[in-house]
Amino acid sequence: MAEMFDQTFDVVVVGSGGAAMATALGAVDEHLDVVMLESTDKWGGSTAMSGGGLWLPNNPLMRRERVADSREAALAYMEASIGDVGRSTSRARKEAFVDSVEDFVTTAERYGVEFVRAGEYPDYYPELPGGRIGRAVEVKPLDSKKLGEWYKTLRLTAPLPIKTDDVWLIQRAWSTWSGFKRGAGVVFRMLGFVGTGRRGVGIGAALATAMFVGAVQEGGAKLWLNSPAEELILDGDRVVGVRVTRDGLVQNIGARRGVMLAGGGFDRNTELRQRYHGIDGATSGNPGNVGGAISLGQRAGAALELMDDAWWGASVIGADGADPAFLVGERSLPYSIIVDALGDRFANEAESYVDLGHHMLEHDPDGVYWLIGEARHAHRYLRTYALDPRNNKALADEGSMAKAATLEALARKIGMDPARLQDTVERFNGFARAGVDDDFGRGKSAYDRYYGDPSVVPNPNLGPLEKGPFNAYRIVIGDLGTKGGVLTDEHARALREDGSVIEGLYAAGNNSASVMGRTYPGPGSTIGPAAVFGLRGARHMGGLSAEPVGAGAASVSA
Repeated sequence: MAEMFDQTFDVVVVGSGGAAMATALGAVDEHLDVVMLESTDKWGGSTAMSGGGLWLPNNPLMRRERVADSREAALAYMEASIGDVGRSTSRARKEAFVDSVEDFVTTAERYGVEFVRAGEYPDYYPELPGGRIGRAVEVKPLDSKKLGEWYKTLRLTAPLPIKTDDVWLIQRAWSTWSGFKRGAGVVFRMLGFVGTGRRGVGIGAALATAMFVGAVQEGGAKLWLNSPAEELILDGDRVVGVRVTRDGLVQNIGARRGVMLAGGGFDRNTELRQRYHGIDGATSGNPGNVGGAISLGQRAGAALELMDDAWWGASVIGADGADPAFLVGERSLPYSIIVDALGDRFANEAESYVDLGHHMLEHDPDGVYWLIGEARHAHRYLRTYALDPRNNKALADEGSMAKAATLEALARKIGMDPARLQDTVERFNGFARAGVDDDFGRGKSAYDRYYGDPSVVPNPNLGPLEKGPFNAYRIVIGDLGTKGGVLTDEHARALREDGSVIEGLYAAGNNSASVMGRTYPGPGSTIGPAAVFGLRGARHMGGLSAEPVGAGAASVSA
């Protein structure tokens, strides 16, 4: 059997994002040789493009800083926020996630990853039983020059040494002292890196960089770019390798202990989006997320779950076909609302982005939505989607952005009944003055208020729309990636529909059906379980004996 392989490793990982890197890190910690197969010319996946947070309840950093949490509270919160929506959200998988948080953090730290808590970021439903504030962690901004030539192939979108809580504080740099102070702090941090000859990166780029340094440069893992996995190689019912096209050359790569599918979701595959979601999709995920690895798992007999769901959210439409701008905190700021094509509010604009995305889908999956703000919204807050004048002009030329001196004129520009929009705004303004949103409860949760403006009273998320000029940006149903995929057990092993294990095949990250089910319990609920189950899969492979495989191998194509 060995002669059929061009090369053989203990562990073969499909992908190079958070789940893949965690698998590689776990493999080298288990003294296994490992290779990561990246299909594109850039490594880091959606993780490198992300905010870089990991939701890790009851993590060691909390205990070191004496921030209250416990296994019992974490599981109670997961049950309350996630519930049981299928086999991927089983109690066993929830317990496996919570119980392996410490192993992931301490293992990564041994390989040089420096975590910090992500400020006072709350769980997304902190009022539920077991809810907490401060469970998310991130990697401290670092010098990317340590990557050497690998820096050129990092999938980099924000080459700045910023942190998670920089983003929401800087939004209000012009309206609050805390925001101004943080903005100044970021400037000085950037100057500190530049002044000492370092090239600072933060958030997702820092996480990807730190994991790469630990797994590849320190641990000895291999990373192959431009190497899409084309087929799984089976010996009977057991997965024993991968057929890969590496720089145009087809190779058979053996896997003594197992193959981990960690290659992202299918958010960039329009055909699959239409099949499972009924929409083309407007993702902010990695361009390489076309679903090939999920298809490989399915062809090998793996069951799929949650394929109809994604890490949804509202996004400002991109101009000229560009990617949309995913809205995390901007939609929560005062002096703004989100309405449908008729001019009606339909949800709490400040709720968890996954919830808002679900509400948009339920309200009208093919509808037009608008983010409408007034002068104070434009002048007081840093709106990332509105910073580029050229982009604003392009959006205006396409009819996806409008500005007018009055609400009536704005409504006419965007094809809306002025009287209906005026009624909506007047009702909202009454809520803003009273401090209570009687329709949707905006500002009631600590999560809402995290992104609000504390200088606005009586409700930091509500501010009346009264002062022109008014502006409108078209909103689409966006996402951070898909959340359905291969069904796995508590060890990240791929399962068939009957619950039996596909020996030698594992899945984690957005290649797998998420333990988070149909919701988003806290900041970093994508990367947190991706990393934890990547490591758990590697630990399981480390405990296996490297039995020789027999004859009769076959391949399963994508």
